[in-house]
Amino acid sequence: MATLSSKKPRKTCNDRNCPFHGALSTRGHALEGVVVGAKMDKTVIVRRDYLNYVPKFKRYERRHSHIPAHNPPCINVKAGDRVKVAECRPISKTVSFVVVERLEEGRGGGKS
Repeated sequence: MATLSSKKPRKTCNDRNCPFHGALSTRGHALEGVVVGAKMDKTVIVRRDYLNYVPKFKRYERRHSHIPAHNPPCINVKAGDRVKVAECRPISKTVSFVVVERLEEGRGGGKS
């Protein structure tokens, strides 16, 4: 069960890697981002934008990172959606996050 303050989805699923209907527990970081790729099976790529301070110039620079996250069938986000992801145990070689909530519907941006 997700320990975060995220709403349980209306749909149900039988995915064992779902934090709501399966045995996957979340821990650690909870981040927000935009889905830029949803071409893999049950996995999405989430782009997270952040600012990094550069002391030499006393300014901030914009940076981003791509986070592969598990996409449970009950949430089923598409490219362009704004989502909340939570850290979990490693599901595969690269996936250690799971989508726990869709914050807003996208306009179809990014790669599908």
